[in-house]
Amino acid sequence: MVRRPAVAGYFYPGKAEELRALVKGMIDPKAKKRKALAVVSPHAGLIYSGPVAGAVYSSVEIPDVVLILGPSHRGIRALFGIMPEGTWQTPLGEVPVNEALARAILERSPLVKEDAGGHAAEHSLEVQLPFLQFLKQDFSIVPVCVSPAAEYAELESLAGALADAISQAGREALLVSSTDMSHYVSQETARKLDFLAIERMLALDARGLFDVVQEKNISMCGFQPTTAVLLAAKKMGAAKAELIRYQTSGDASGDYGQVVGYAGLRIL
Repeated sequence: MVRRPAVAGYFYPGKAEELRALVKGMIDPKAKKRKALAVVSPHAGLIYSGPVAGAVYSSVEIPDVVLILGPSHRGIRALFGIMPEGTWQTPLGEVPVNEALARAILERSPLVKEDAGGHAAEHSLEVQLPFLQFLKQDFSIVPVCVSPAAEYAELESLAGALADAISQAGREALLVSSTDMSHYVSQETARKLDFLAIERMLALDARGLFDVVQEKNISMCGFQPTTAVLLAAKKMGAAKAELIRYQTSGDASGDYGQVVGYAGLRIL
């Protein structure tokens, strides 16, 4: 099973040489890399969010296995939909799904279901791959799409399954939460609201993040995947989080009246 790119030529260049050149310009080869348990990375068109994604991926060592959690924008049948086998394709090549780890997660949570179809048109996971492919020759992924219906207790269950499966596998893995921050508000409003959420992430406060996004009506599309990643990272021993970069779409477009916010964090 090959998951074909859904947004090549739209969110990012459809030709390999153009995509590689674009990503190269967003990667910092001099950045000090750390071993990380998780990162938070945005998923808009690369001209807008790519500098933030590039900065955060430049700051970490990429292990052989990457678990990518992203929100479903297109609709998904499962609460947590996983593609347990096959490959994901971008113009830079194909990345295999880590079937053993995917099956281990399925075994550990009845809320996780096989749902390759839920990934077919979803961009939130796909746009992470060019950065990973640019920085790492050989790696595998576990793609998990999260329904916007997921509640906190269900995210706790998912996090437990992720952390336990990684621990039992006995190998290093990187958790990725794919999320944008505030959508279509002014620059001033975006920064104010986004940093309420970022403060909770920096405190490794998953419950606080889940609550503040809803209480303050922050249009952070991936707050549920991020909640699960924070919970899983803490179960795996995370001690701190660092903000690597924050900017908005206005920094690329020059339009600060209606922006989307992007935050890149690493969790150690």
